[in-house]
Amino acid sequence: MITIVDYQMGNLRSVQKGIERIGGSARISSDPHEIASAEKLVLPGVGAFGDAMAELRRRDLCSAIKDFVATDRPFLGICLGLQLLFEKGFEHGTHDGLGILPGEVVRFELPEKYKVPHMGWNTVTKCSDSPLLADVSDGTHFYFVHSYFVRPADESVVALRCDYGGPFCAMVWQDNLYATQFHPEKSQADGLALLAAFNGLSTQSKVTAE
Repeated sequence: MITIVDYQMGNLRSVQKGIERIGGSARISSDPHEIASAEKLVLPGVGAFGDAMAELRRRDLCSAIKDFVATDRPFLGICLGLQLLFEKGFEHGTHDGLGILPGEVVRFELPEKYKVPHMGWNTVTKCSDSPLLADVSDGTHFYFVHSYFVRPADESVVALRCDYGGPFCAMVWQDNLYATQFHPEKSQADGLALLAAFNGLSTQSKVTAE
């Protein structure tokens, strides 16, 4: 069972449908205990960084998410759910993120010929042998919608890069943590293959039953 974090700022149902299409089971939850004790966790997101962090704090979900990531269980962030993992975001001011990964979230500053947000299909380049990327090769297309992108302090976590007026991080991977800037649930067969790979990861929970 995959738990999808509900904080009223994500494409929750489309993520759930994507998981169900590849034969997985998914529930949507805003309960901190259910999130902290989930088998696998997905943090989606669409919207502004600061508003998202405020909502996660209001619902007491920050600690639950961080506690989950500290275990061996699989975690997947999607779009804004990737950005929130970092220390700082600069959308409409400066905002603290979850601070799980060192780095910051910045806006595209590009020549006029590049429209912002970066929206639509774009190709990726592999930077790692992440378990989620067994069926992904250089040139694979994924669907993006974003005006901001992450700058990890540790380049070793970058699993995929994309180019839009210059290279940027399209996916990170560290241990049990995976997160994409693109939307796998909107990326047709290749995106569903990535979700299937996530669904197939083994679960090694450090959580003891209460």
